[in-house]
Amino acid sequence: MLKKVLVANRGEIALRVIRACKALGIASMAVYSDADAHLPFVRAADESHYLGPSVAAESYLNMARIIELARRHGCDAIHPGYGFLSENAAFAKACEDAGIVFVGPDSGAIDRLGDKRHAKAVAEKAGVAVTPWIQCAGTADAATVAAISKIGFPVIIKPAAGGGGKGMHKVTAADQLAELLPKAAREAKASFGDDSLLVEKFLEGPRHIEVQILADKHGTVLHLFERECSLQRRHQKLLEETPSPSLTPQQRADICADAVRIARTANYSNAGTCEFLFDEAAGKWYFCEVNTRLQVEHPVTEQVVGVDLVQWQLRIAGGEALTLRQDDLRQTGHAIELRINSEDPFAGFMPSLGYIEAFEPPSGEGIRVDAGYAAGDSVTQYYDSLMAKLIVHAVDRNAAANQAITALREFMVVGVATTIPFHIALLQHPDVRAGKFNIRWVEEHMAELARRGDAQNAAVLAALMEYRHLLKVRNAQSRAGELHFDPWSSSSLPRLR
Repeated sequence: MLKKVLVANRGEIALRVIRACKALGIASMAVYSDADAHLPFVRAADESHYLGPSVAAESYLNMARIIELARRHGCDAIHPGYGFLSENAAFAKACEDAGIVFVGPDSGAIDRLGDKRHAKAVAEKAGVAVTPWIQCAGTADAATVAAISKIGFPVIIKPAAGGGGKGMHKVTAADQLAELLPKAAREAKASFGDDSLLVEKFLEGPRHIEVQILADKHGTVLHLFERECSLQRRHQKLLEETPSPSLTPQQRADICADAVRIARTANYSNAGTCEFLFDEAAGKWYFCEVNTRLQVEHPVTEQVVGVDLVQWQLRIAGGEALTLRQDDLRQTGHAIELRINSEDPFAGFMPSLGYIEAFEPPSGEGIRVDAGYAAGDSVTQYYDSLMAKLIVHAVDRNAAANQAITALREFMVVGVATTIPFHIALLQHPDVRAGKFNIRWVEEHMAELARRGDAQNAAVLAALMEYRHLLKVRNAQSRAGELHFDPWSSSSLPRLR
């Protein structure tokens, strides 16, 4: 068993890892930047230490500083969470060289699978279908244009060394390559420090299916079934759920078996996710990539399968063998996760920054909220806009969707705009309720969703105005000595109905 873990991340995922450590009796150590000094995860850890300035390059991406702090304070392991250094093979190798356990796959596996080029080669070796692709540089020379044209347009350009939608561009004709290849290379270099690209066949209207993998260091590889992640905008996921409404039982068994073969071929250990593009009409799927880390959407799997993935990450990193058996794992009920971002969804998802006056998440049976912020915190420009994740678990998909709408209407955030009204509009749409969507659906229906969201947005604004009026009145009464008012108590907040 590990004894002390440095959590090399921030916000809700840092808090999630800290809680898993506490459940296992492992000491936890948070590290924080200037901007994050007062966030909940800093207070939740057994001890916390200053990491560096707010800019990520000088704090959460500073490998040498993180390892120095781990060694100085007696940490035998580092959990990277997701994002930042979680899929950085060089960081995993630096941990290994320092005698510190990296909670994730070893550096060799990250190198093999974290790079899309190598991952496709692994998938091909495992006998799993991939879309036609080539590797190229960011120049549209004659040989590169000819090779891409042979794949057949449309194609999509991707950074070889990273994901998250950054540096991705659809190309519909050869004459666009002179502009888009150099642009994608510049974006890849800025985001991942590597300007290498790959170009692959663009599938029209596929679904995005991913399979959760869990593997120990003793040869056991399990899948924990699939997640449906097709509701996304600009390659950023908005809603995730499991089970997928698009797979038959046989397709589910087959795609999960493909993921296990890929993990075995790569000699993979710890938690990971194999992503596929699913052509629903043809009933075929194609390997896309492997995320060699914990996923943002891992809670839906935990709720439906009943396995704590973060605790198992820690146990596997400490050398334990999996005690789970594939035949014993089942999907029970249906779970949906919604990302509560500090963005204005009806103004192009523009980030919304500022002071959080109130933050009151919903609660109740089947409702889980993984939050990184609380009332009194501030959302800054330095990091991504994820504030919290709302996860609901119910007997079936329809019940889960209804429960999610109710929970969203009870989720009160004052001070910054959020994606809550958008999620309500999304879950009320007939196509979403029927499971009829693909990875392009949100962008094709944004105008309609905005119209549907206007009423929800108005309701949110009305609730916030009611809140501020109530706060003003009660503060006046408090000053007059008539009562003591706690503005953050749940009884003080209006609800969105």
